[in-house]
Amino acid sequence: MQAELDRMRREKEEKLKPGTDAYRLLPEDTLWRGVAIDSLAGRLLISLLNVELPEKAEEWLRAQDGDIFIKKLKKGDKKPPQPLRRPQSPLKFCICENGVHFMIDMESGYSQGLFIDQRDNRLELRRKCRQGMSVLNLFAYTGGFSVCAALGGATTTTLDLSASCLTRCKENMRINGIDPATHYFCRGDALHWLRRFARQGRRFNCIVLDPPTFSRDSSTGSVWRAEQNYPDLVALAARCLSPGGSMLCTTNSRRLTPEVFHNFVAVGAGPAATLHSVPMPFDFSPENYLKSIWVIT
Repeated sequence: MQAELDRMRREKEEKLKPGTDAYRLLPEDTLWRGVAIDSLAGRLLISLLNVELPEKAEEWLRAQDGDIFIKKLKKGDKKPPQPLRRPQSPLKFCICENGVHFMIDMESGYSQGLFIDQRDNRLELRRKCRQGMSVLNLFAYTGGFSVCAALGGATTTTLDLSASCLTRCKENMRINGIDPATHYFCRGDALHWLRRFARQGRRFNCIVLDPPTFSRDSSTGSVWRAEQNYPDLVALAARCLSPGGSMLCTTNSRRLTPEVFHNFVAVGAGPAATLHSVPMPFDFSPENYLKSIWVIT
């Protein structure tokens, strides 16, 4: 078992693009049911989906160098990861992804600062961007897509409900040599802002949609579910897209099959749009829970 994990680590690190030190070492259910392991700048983050840490896994982990953290993925339990042993390095640190730096914070709560399964999508967005383009990043979290778009030369608008997430986005921009003052930040509900942008006639060359699978508006009590409302979200965002623009639509909802999600996006984008589905990064195979579609108008 230990030899198998060591082999997987070597093979994955050989395949990673230069300037990347954050990846999925062990996809969920590969060796142990409900166990996934991420490598983050030499630290290991173990995610447990409704299971306890298997004895064999703990044996391998205790033989590894560097800090190790355990995160329990239980419904209603949003505790931050707990160290397997006393940490030897700061709990807030930088990871590198295709040469781009992002801050990770093991004390920040349930999510640590970057969804590494979006690595290939962030790289593709950066490739698409150039000087003079505008990018709208909705449900932005800590702004990983905004950082990559800005590095590609675009002017970004970053939108999230959380003020602290927008602050962390600005921090990620600064550590990559980007001045946040040259970009835009909006706090609030994505649907509200999309309607507002549409009324104002504001258009973007590219829009990123990475919504949660479920959310509830605290002011109205209305519920949004990806498996029901995604087509409406795409249609609303499409009204804010410039002619010839592109839109990245993603979801990690396991209730949506790739076929159903493709149909949702097609309905929302309209018959004139071209859709291109892309797979997850190689290190996540065979999970493939994240569905990603680029829409070209």
